[in-house]
Amino acid sequence: MKRRRLLIVAYFYPPLAGGGVHRVLSFTEGLPRHGWDCTVVCAGPNDYWVTDPSLEARIGPSTEVIRVGGGSGLSTWLKLRPTPRGRRPDSAFAGLRMLSDWLAFPDSYAGWAKRATPRALKRLREGADVLMTSSPPDSTHLVGLAARRTLATRWVADFRDPWMGLHFRTPPTSWHRRRHERLEGQVEQRADRLLVASRTHADQVRARLNARLLDAGKVIHLPNGYDAGGSLTAGEAATDGPLADTFVIAFTGTLSHMPDVEVLLEAVHDLLARLTEARRRLRVRLMGPYDAGYEDRAVALGLTGIVEFMGSRPHAEARALQRRAEVLVHWQPREFATMVPGKLYEYIESGRPIVALLDPALEAAALLRRADAVILAPGDRASLSAEFERRYREWKERGRQPSANREWIREYARDHLSGQLAQVLDGLMEAPTPQGVNA
Repeated sequence: MKRRRLLIVAYFYPPLAGGGVHRVLSFTEGLPRHGWDCTVVCAGPNDYWVTDPSLEARIGPSTEVIRVGGGSGLSTWLKLRPTPRGRRPDSAFAGLRMLSDWLAFPDSYAGWAKRATPRALKRLREGADVLMTSSPPDSTHLVGLAARRTLATRWVADFRDPWMGLHFRTPPTSWHRRRHERLEGQVEQRADRLLVASRTHADQVRARLNARLLDAGKVIHLPNGYDAGGSLTAGEAATDGPLADTFVIAFTGTLSHMPDVEVLLEAVHDLLARLTEARRRLRVRLMGPYDAGYEDRAVALGLTGIVEFMGSRPHAEARALQRRAEVLVHWQPREFATMVPGKLYEYIESGRPIVALLDPALEAAALLRRADAVILAPGDRASLSAEFERRYREWKERGRQPSANREWIREYARDHLSGQLAQVLDGLMEAPTPQGVNA
């Protein structure tokens, strides 16, 4: 097998953590088995407010890591105002985001992309067969545009989410919107392949390309998927004590800017008001980076000792918590119709019951229904509280139920998805070499 090299530009890579890390990390784990070694140009080890050093053990020996520190608005803030990892003050970060929407284009990571560009171009000249830029942040695609202007390189633009500043946050002015639309259009036009993480986003991008009489066939749906792990070990099970006498409601993932966190807290408060004996056995564990205001709200509702904000933990602990839970809860930003996060695939693979606060028309809701999840309307506090009570009473009567065996989820295992990406890259190598200079 001929060895080839993929150069990936992605801000988030271990020891940085969060939902955006695992997709790229899984590619660098899986691609070498298909003949593709990887080089990753990424941020410095302290350039984000969420970290998980344990993930570094998954970086294989054939993967070269080029760290480019600083340059982003967030990295500058963390140096000036150190923040506890995994917990952040609401007001300060909200102000930073608003300021960056006005002053930083396309986002507050543009300075980092400017620093990363010469490092990436140098590595391409030294020898790399394909460039892949992965967003968010959208600034990473500036590196791809720069490469296309100067080099005859094959370029894959990977979108874990749609263009953030245009589709997820309202641009502050029409001028900002036009700049975002123009830059997004340049990336969609000039990249050789466009990877997207949901079918909904794929349909949107294909429609835009068709409207501009461009090749919509270069859009490829490659889901986020999950990392296939072993069963829950005895050591992991012992972390929280005996399963039999605690009814655990769990959430894993980012808790920032998620209004349904408060809906969950209020639903639990209502349940305990109706069923006071549940205070002895019901526990809510929220694992992931969070905004401090949510913890304050839990205290105000009298949920101290019931609800625990666990902050950022190693990914293995999150997977273990998913498997221990009696109920897994999911929500996501209500305006993100395209989002199908990797956590959903993890939830499904765990085999545990799932309750989701989601618009039933979303692609994520369709995936969860396939796993027999209960779908409730976002913000529906009363129904969520009633569902928790129903499941708690069943648990008291019957005990812990066996995990479901959802064989179909294996098609979304990331080692399998890495093979699909390798096929995309192999096909790209068979295509004519790009001419560079705005090709």
